[in-house]
Amino acid sequence: MSPYFQDTYIRPALGLLFALFLTVANSSFARGAVTWSATPFNPAAVPLAVRTPYLSTWLPQGAGTALNGNWSSFWTGTTLGWAGYVRVDGTVYNFLGAPTVSGADTTKATQKSLEFTATQSTFVMTAGPVDLTVLFLSPVEPNDLVRQSLPFSYLSLAAASNDGKSHSVQVYTDITGEWITGNNSLTANWTTSVGNIITHQVQLVDQTPYSEISDHIQQGSAFYSIAKSSGTTYQTGEDTVVRGQFINSGSLGNTQDTNFRAVSDKWPVFALAEDLGEVNQASTPVVFSVGHFRDPAVEYIVANNQTQQRSAYFLTAYSTPADAISFFLSDYNAALSSADAFDFKLASDAKAISSDYADVVALSIRQAFGATEITVSKNPDGSFNSSDVLVFMKEISSDGNVNTVDVIFPSWPIFLYANAKLGRFLLEGLFQYQATGQYPNKYSAHDLGAAYPKAVGHNDGNDEKMPVEESGNMLIMSLSYTQATNDTSMISTYFDLLDQWTQYLITDSLIPENQISTDDFAGSLANQTNLAIKGIIGIKAMSVISGLVGDTARESNYSSIASSYVTQWQKYATASSGDHLTLSYGNDSSWGLSYNLYADKLLQTNIFPQSVYDMQTAWYKTVANSFGVPLDTRHTYTKTDWQLFTAGLVTDTTSRDLLISSVRKFAADGLSYAPFADWYETTDGTPEVFRARPVAGGHLALLVL
Repeated sequence: MSPYFQDTYIRPALGLLFALFLTVANSSFARGAVTWSATPFNPAAVPLAVRTPYLSTWLPQGAGTALNGNWSSFWTGTTLGWAGYVRVDGTVYNFLGAPTVSGADTTKATQKSLEFTATQSTFVMTAGPVDLTVLFLSPVEPNDLVRQSLPFSYLSLAAASNDGKSHSVQVYTDITGEWITGNNSLTANWTTSVGNIITHQVQLVDQTPYSEISDHIQQGSAFYSIAKSSGTTYQTGEDTVVRGQFINSGSLGNTQDTNFRAVSDKWPVFALAEDLGEVNQASTPVVFSVGHFRDPAVEYIVANNQTQQRSAYFLTAYSTPADAISFFLSDYNAALSSADAFDFKLASDAKAISSDYADVVALSIRQAFGATEITVSKNPDGSFNSSDVLVFMKEISSDGNVNTVDVIFPSWPIFLYANAKLGRFLLEGLFQYQATGQYPNKYSAHDLGAAYPKAVGHNDGNDEKMPVEESGNMLIMSLSYTQATNDTSMISTYFDLLDQWTQYLITDSLIPENQISTDDFAGSLANQTNLAIKGIIGIKAMSVISGLVGDTARESNYSSIASSYVTQWQKYATASSGDHLTLSYGNDSSWGLSYNLYADKLLQTNIFPQSVYDMQTAWYKTVANSFGVPLDTRHTYTKTDWQLFTAGLVTDTTSRDLLISSVRKFAADGLSYAPFADWYETTDGTPEVFRARPVAGGHLALLVL
């Protein structure tokens, strides 16, 4: 985004939202000292159901908010009503959300523990003589496109006696219409289908495809489902009426409210209950699914300024949401086993670096994947073309663009780690669009569209101008994908585009003109040392790409240019004191995180001398604040992703661990209620306005070197 737009519109709006979020959190939610065990720590917000940009549900946890001390929220901080009760021997305990039913005799369950892994968040809530295990599972299946593209998440409940005696137990949960809109005054309608699966489906009466209100899509439906058993009951209706029905009787009336109305008009809820019978040992989990689905999902520009409607990939296997939900619920045990395996491998890999690193990485996974959607197009006969796969990413929180190149780039490590093909599918949309010739600039486009999910390009060329940043990013990621997969088809297909961008880098990388980089919020600057690094590595990457496709002349020429630039760059970029790189050429008192050197390590191009890495490693130890190393000397704030990129390029473990532990310290400092922020103040750990952004995928930077 442009600095003007950011400073004038985005930052004040998000700042106001963040202030409101904190005010509401502090005034309305039960908050206090943590009285439960937390493993590995209490994050600012706990991921509950996080699969897509529109299924992004969190517990705003702050310094200590229990699962039943707060309503769950959308990533923006707006409420997503999700309530839960457990009835034990006739006594009713609230375990989820913060519902109130006037005159009802209920009490709060006591949170005993919280644990999160990469894919799961688990709470143990004590309800008198019974402990209820509440598990939120958002599957991460990077090697299974069908499963990964399912816009659904699990909630499972299992009860066990804690006094050695048997107890009669019933459980209840509901969702509200807040899951379908950013404007609760709009009218919704709903249906309940009853068969082997009971599903509540709720949607806006008047829908606008590809349109958002306050980042909520105004299209599609929310679904809340359970596999039907003899003990299952359901009901829709006014919140206090439906919840009161369960509180008083332990079951629901199997009735449907057909008085369709605004989401906030007598707050219709969509409830499911299950009678577990007499419970002693741990009960078989009761499994609910929650999701949000729309079709079509993304509008994408193709040749001749035409647009294509693209659909979620899972529709290639399941023709309806009902079929997908049936599969999803039946797949719970397999999904849990797969999640456990993913969690274990990730934790093992990360702990080999440090326990702090494992903690940070675990909190990053759902957030990064939750900004993406896997799509397919249709054939002329209306069938889905499963060979035409494109992944789209929303630039959550900072601008809402589609497939922003300088957001994909900091996210890139998670795709290299999990499945590099997903990274290619992210890049393909950008390549295909620019290969049509509709984008007029000679450098890489900044993004595919100004407002997700409209990937309608920038045929006027007036996207945010980051020419060196984005061209370098595309070249680096293209080579990185090729090296990870030994698949040269992408670089062969788009060789001319890659070469065009390289020509631009040759003209503007060594001495970059006044321009912005990915850190556009910090402002534009001429002669940026770190930006020059990216451009030079981009040129070298094209040398390697040329060699891989057999063009030895370009390979030699670009390698020679890059090497020459490095020699000149060292003279421009090194402070006269000889102990650090400057932020911009000639400003000896300036410095910054030289995180773009990470690409030299990732690609193993080794074009920058070891002395540069050693110098920067020593320097960072001398300029660190309580919560990390500032991004640069213009401000004292920093970025989590760039600190961890930098941790991957420093040459000793002391500096590496300083950077890692600073990010972990911030993540656990209890000063925010927002999903994992990536931009924060190094002096005291307070967050800036960004939250829930996919750049958390960059926290895996050390795992792919």
